[in-house]
Amino acid sequence: MCAPRIVHIAHDAAARTNRRGLFGGAVGLAALATVAVAPPAAAVPAGSGGVVDLTHTLTPQLPVWPGNPPPAMLPVAWHAVGGFAQQALAFWEHTGTHLDAPAHRVPGGATTELLAVRDLVAPLVVVDISAKADDADATLTIADIENWQARHGRIPPRAFVAMYSGWERRLADPAAFVNLDAQGTAHAPGFAPEAAEYLVSRCDVVGVGVDTLSLDRASSRDYGAHTAILGAGRYGVEMLANLAAVPPRGATVVVGAPKHAGGTGGPCRVLALT
Repeated sequence: MCAPRIVHIAHDAAARTNRRGLFGGAVGLAALATVAVAPPAAAVPAGSGGVVDLTHTLTPQLPVWPGNPPPAMLPVAWHAVGGFAQQALAFWEHTGTHLDAPAHRVPGGATTELLAVRDLVAPLVVVDISAKADDADATLTIADIENWQARHGRIPPRAFVAMYSGWERRLADPAAFVNLDAQGTAHAPGFAPEAAEYLVSRCDVVGVGVDTLSLDRASSRDYGAHTAILGAGRYGVEMLANLAAVPPRGATVVVGAPKHAGGTGGPCRVLALT
């Protein structure tokens, strides 16, 4: 265990980074060093028995929602002193590849430790909207869902539906990933609220995911997709990786959700089993 002072130091380090403007606005974002990005995973067909990591590596350089501090990692123990290495970690819950619990949006909603474990292992459906994601305000619509079903069959009950926009191609340039306009508003694709409601009411999904920073398109101010998904007791996962490497259907997703009491979400390890 780390002394409380160590944890405060780690948080202070994150706050100092934020005050330097690294994630506080368009000018600071443009000044960021590029993020070291792992090569995209190779495509894995359904039924191959492969495993695809849908998780970005958490680093202080990984883009975060504007105004949030980056994660901080501070060594607090060393092999040379005591024989073990250890770091103190400090991050806001909604950092990196992370889960949104219902409580993130809904007062009194389920928190991380109350999520049904059976819903964290689910059929994986990937809906590709990358062809229209040159429009940073593009959304996954009901028409996209119906087109997917026309090609691949009905979405299975209790599935996890992920939007693939190709946005992770911007990851090496954090400013382009967050994509702030002159007024400081972020722009990136997400779920249309009516599509999110359709997935809950018509398809009975356990949750949805995106390869961007928000379930809603980033410029939204009413957060209708968050409300539709989380308000129905489902969960979301934001900033997924490598969705292009998994088939549109036939894989299983495993969401290694955080389990801290009262949590509104948290970084998670997400795997696709093909």
